[in-house]
Amino acid sequence: MQKSTAEGFGLTVAEAMWKSRPVVASAVGTIVDQGVSGALALLVADPSDLASFGKSVETLRRDPTGADRLGGTARARTGAEFLGDRHLEQYGRAGQRAGAPPE
Repeated sequence: MQKSTAEGFGLTVAEAMWKSRPVVASAVGTIVDQGVSGALALLVADPSDLASFGKSVETLRRDPTGADRLGGTARARTGAEFLGDRHLEQYGRAGQRAGAPPE
Protein backbone atom coordinates (compact mmCIF):
# COMPACT_ATOMS: atom_id res chain seq x y z
CA MET A 1 0.00 0.00 0.00
CA GLN A 2 1.23 3.46 -0.93
CA LYS A 3 -0.86 6.18 0.65
CA SER A 4 0.57 9.40 -0.77
CA THR A 5 -1.02 12.82 -0.91
CA ALA A 6 1.37 13.85 -3.73
CA GLU A 7 3.87 11.80 -5.70
CA GLY A 8 6.45 12.19 -8.43
CA PHE A 9 7.46 8.76 -9.67
CA GLY A 10 6.24 6.25 -7.12
CA LEU A 11 9.35 4.11 -6.76
CA THR A 12 7.81 2.02 -3.99
CA VAL A 13 4.84 1.32 -6.26
CA ALA A 14 7.13 0.30 -9.13
CA GLU A 15 9.16 -1.94 -6.81
CA ALA A 16 6.04 -3.70 -5.55
CA MET A 17 4.77 -4.12 -9.10
CA TRP A 18 8.16 -5.54 -10.20
CA LYS A 19 7.93 -8.08 -7.37
CA SER A 20 4.45 -9.15 -8.60
CA ARG A 21 2.74 -7.74 -5.53
CA PRO A 22 -0.76 -6.33 -5.80
CA VAL A 23 -0.82 -2.61 -5.09
CA VAL A 24 -3.31 -0.36 -3.35
CA ALA A 25 -2.31 3.28 -3.77
CA SER A 26 -3.53 6.86 -3.86
CA ALA A 27 -4.59 8.05 -7.30
CA VAL A 28 -2.15 10.98 -7.27
CA GLY A 29 0.75 12.09 -9.41
CA THR A 30 2.46 9.52 -11.58
CA ILE A 31 1.02 6.67 -9.52
CA VAL A 32 -2.00 7.08 -11.79
CA ASP A 33 0.24 6.50 -14.83
CA GLN A 34 1.97 3.54 -13.21
CA GLY A 35 -1.07 1.61 -12.08
CA VAL A 36 -4.12 1.65 -14.29
CA SER A 37 -6.83 1.14 -11.70
CA GLY A 38 -8.34 -2.32 -11.74
CA ALA A 39 -5.86 -3.70 -14.28
CA LEU A 40 -2.53 -3.12 -12.50
CA ALA A 41 -3.43 -1.67 -9.11
CA LEU A 42 -6.35 -0.62 -6.97
CA LEU A 43 -6.25 3.16 -6.83
CA VAL A 44 -8.11 5.22 -4.26
CA ALA A 45 -9.18 8.69 -5.43
CA ASP A 46 -9.01 10.42 -2.03
CA PRO A 47 -5.77 9.77 -0.11
CA SER A 48 -7.50 10.68 3.15
CA ASP A 49 -10.31 8.13 2.68
CA LEU A 50 -9.15 5.43 5.07
CA ALA A 51 -12.32 3.37 4.61
CA SER A 52 -11.69 3.07 0.86
CA PHE A 53 -8.09 2.01 1.45
CA GLY A 54 -9.29 -0.60 3.91
CA LYS A 55 -11.94 -1.89 1.48
CA SER A 56 -9.36 -2.16 -1.30
CA VAL A 57 -6.97 -4.15 0.88
CA GLU A 58 -9.85 -6.35 2.00
CA THR A 59 -10.80 -6.96 -1.64
CA LEU A 60 -7.31 -8.29 -2.32
CA ARG A 61 -7.27 -10.33 0.87
CA ARG A 62 -10.58 -12.03 0.01
CA ASP A 63 -9.53 -12.81 -3.57
CA PRO A 64 -5.97 -14.16 -3.54
CA THR A 65 -6.28 -15.41 -7.13
CA GLY A 66 -7.31 -11.94 -8.29
CA ALA A 67 -4.53 -10.39 -6.22
CA ASP A 68 -1.99 -12.72 -7.85
CA ARG A 69 -3.34 -11.86 -11.30
CA LEU A 70 -3.08 -8.14 -10.52
CA GLY A 71 0.51 -8.59 -9.35
CA GLY A 72 1.49 -10.63 -12.41
CA THR A 73 0.02 -8.08 -14.82
CA ALA A 74 1.76 -5.30 -12.91
CA ARG A 75 5.13 -7.08 -13.20
CA ALA A 76 4.74 -7.40 -16.96
CA ARG A 77 3.98 -3.67 -17.27
CA THR A 78 6.91 -2.72 -15.06
CA GLY A 79 9.30 -4.78 -17.17
CA ALA A 80 7.98 -3.26 -20.36
CA GLU A 81 7.74 0.36 -19.25
CA PHE A 82 9.73 1.30 -16.15
CA LEU A 83 13.12 -0.41 -16.10
CA GLY A 84 16.23 1.66 -16.78
CA ASP A 85 17.30 -0.58 -19.66
CA ARG A 86 13.98 0.03 -21.36
CA HIS A 87 14.35 3.80 -21.04
CA LEU A 88 17.85 3.67 -22.53
CA GLU A 89 16.56 1.59 -25.43
CA GLN A 90 13.68 4.01 -26.05
CA TYR A 91 16.04 6.96 -25.91
CA GLY A 92 18.30 5.34 -28.51
CA ARG A 93 15.40 4.61 -30.83
CA ALA A 94 14.11 8.18 -30.51
CA GLY A 95 17.53 9.50 -31.54
CA GLN A 96 17.70 7.20 -34.55
CA ARG A 97 14.24 8.24 -35.73
CA ALA A 98 15.22 11.90 -35.44
CA GLY A 99 18.22 11.29 -37.73
CA ALA A 100 20.83 11.45 -35.01
CA PRO A 101 23.66 8.97 -35.35
CA PRO A 102 23.57 6.18 -32.77
CA GLU A 103 26.16 6.50 -30.02
